[in-house]
Amino acid sequence: MAIVLVVVFTLNGALCKQQQNSIKKRLIELKELFEQNLLSEQVYTGLQKELLHNQWNRHPQQSASHSHSKDPTIRSKDTIIFQDEFDTFDMATWKHELTFNGGDNWEFQQYVNNRTNSYVRNGTLFIVPSFQNDVIGDTNLYGPYTASAWGSEPADLCTSNEDYGCERLSGVDGGVIINPIRSARLRTVESFSFKHGRLEARLKLPRGDWLWPTLWMKPTYQMYGSWPASGEIDLVEARGNANYAPGGIDKMYTTMHFGNYYPNDPFELAEANVTAPSGEDFASKFHLYGMYWDNNTFYTYLDKDTNKIFQIDFTKKSFWQRGLDAGIWTKDMYNPWVGRGNDAPFDQEFYLILNVAVGGTTGWFPDGVGNKPWTNADKLAERKFWEAKSQWFPTWKGEDAALQVDWIRVYKIG
Repeated sequence: MAIVLVVVFTLNGALCKQQQNSIKKRLIELKELFEQNLLSEQVYTGLQKELLHNQWNRHPQQSASHSHSKDPTIRSKDTIIFQDEFDTFDMATWKHELTFNGGDNWEFQQYVNNRTNSYVRNGTLFIVPSFQNDVIGDTNLYGPYTASAWGSEPADLCTSNEDYGCERLSGVDGGVIINPIRSARLRTVESFSFKHGRLEARLKLPRGDWLWPTLWMKPTYQMYGSWPASGEIDLVEARGNANYAPGGIDKMYTTMHFGNYYPNDPFELAEANVTAPSGEDFASKFHLYGMYWDNNTFYTYLDKDTNKIFQIDFTKKSFWQRGLDAGIWTKDMYNPWVGRGNDAPFDQEFYLILNVAVGGTTGWFPDGVGNKPWTNADKLAERKFWEAKSQWFPTWKGEDAALQVDWIRVYKIG
């Protein structure tokens, strides 16, 4: 491997810096696949040589990290329709959500656009939480104080006023504080959405108590109405806690949300998880997380296509029938998908979302487990969380508490 890297560095005269970085990234990816026994030694060395000597290097517009034809999970007829290698932070692709609303789960973060919380470095996107009092001070955190996310320019307008998302008050209702954490949530709703295809992302999940990282998708046009009627797809979701009984950073989930109207959301009928091997977790290194989606089936996988996490067969029954069979609704109730195929509501375009949330009061972190310092019914939950900082902050170790994204690629299935 050392010999190959030396060759890369000698290409200074022929390659731009961005191409060199892309080649080095791809070499690292190949090495990890080889070490995970996903490539034979013959294939591994062959791809190394081709990476250094074929047309990718001779044509600047086709850098090595952007190639997909040699990816073992991608068929030759698949064509790439979206990719971000995060050589730069493309704000035209990824728009920040700006709100206090807590992701509809009364989470404890404010989502902001700030390079403290979202940035690109050395070809990797980082989303990392920070403290609100570093910006507004302890006095305003506890109040009385009015914190505003309304904004005044096109790029900084509040994106959700649900649950007081554009303005929060502290020092009221017995001691409510402003959301004590700042983080980032990025989406492609204005730049990219798709229906059917293969998605792959190389991610390293964050480690830290009460962190909630997610790569997920929401419907672009809400064809069947408000959540959950138009669906939601949580591709990669986890809890950052270590040694956590319900499943911490050693477990990740895929979930499809659907229902005729809130609160009917029988997501348990379309959910699965995978646990890391003993002694490992999903924050220690990068993994490839994949998704395949067509008219007949949907599945997710870890590291290779055959290592499936979750799979659902659309041909067997509709999502309406799944809810009927489980007793979630009855035949006389409203069916938003009447006349549509079995895959509705997952027959429409969805867009991508990346975020790191913290805490919340809707049950993702169950009460009474893992020394949780708040309860879901407590109106001062955010304050209880914040004032237990001495318990959880030592588990947030710099960028180890960041969601790290090496790349994301989406393919049209050939």
